[in-house]
Amino acid sequence: MKGIDCAAPLTAEKARKLASEGMQFACRYVVPPKYTWKRLTKEEVAVITAAGMRIGSVFETGANRPKDGALAGLTDGGIALQEAKLVGQPLGTAIYFAVDYDAQPADYSAIEDYLRAADGQINGYNAGVYGSYSVVEEMARRGACKHFWQTYAWSGGKKSSRANIYQYKNGVRFDDNESYGNEGFWGVKKISEEDAEKIIRFLAAGYGSTEDPEAREEFHRLADEVRKAAGMEV
Repeated sequence: MKGIDCAAPLTAEKARKLASEGMQFACRYVVPPKYTWKRLTKEEVAVITAAGMRIGSVFETGANRPKDGALAGLTDGGIALQEAKLVGQPLGTAIYFAVDYDAQPADYSAIEDYLRAADGQINGYNAGVYGSYSVVEEMARRGACKHFWQTYAWSGGKKSSRANIYQYKNGVRFDDNESYGNEGFWGVKKISEEDAEKIIRFLAAGYGSTEDPEAREEFHRLADEVRKAAGMEV
């Protein structure tokens, strides 16, 4: 899927325009009230979902905040939990914590401690990390979190196979991204999970009735689309 991330809140007009351009998700900030200029609100959630886009939640109050380790993670995780609940983010979805600088190997243990501490505070949600190729690879190797959002910045042209989201371009209004599943997005729920499960069972029957690789791939794709429409993990 194609999507964006941005600091400035989206208006209804901007959200509709982005959706008309093929954008399917917007990553926005769950941060304390003093960051009004970039903070996600319930009103903006309604605007984004009305446009037909899903939402990715990200926490960032300082570019190199994760260098402060576990104590910072405990604080930030607690705030992220409050903000996620305030905007109505469903349990089981992701909150990404940003490592928004050129982190070096000497920082990795502190970053891991930060993520684990934050994850321990966001009860019912799953922690993700935003960062460079090296940060994504190392945090995945260490099992520090469940979701990974890579930026092309500080990545030396490398792209991690672990990435659920890839930020490939920075812009003036917003940054361009693409995603590959298991992102932990939320917001748009067009059908119930119960109906989705029924549809998926029919698709599974079709999958099992054919040996054609292309047909099986299409059944699999359709099942994932149904899961997305119901707000389920892919």
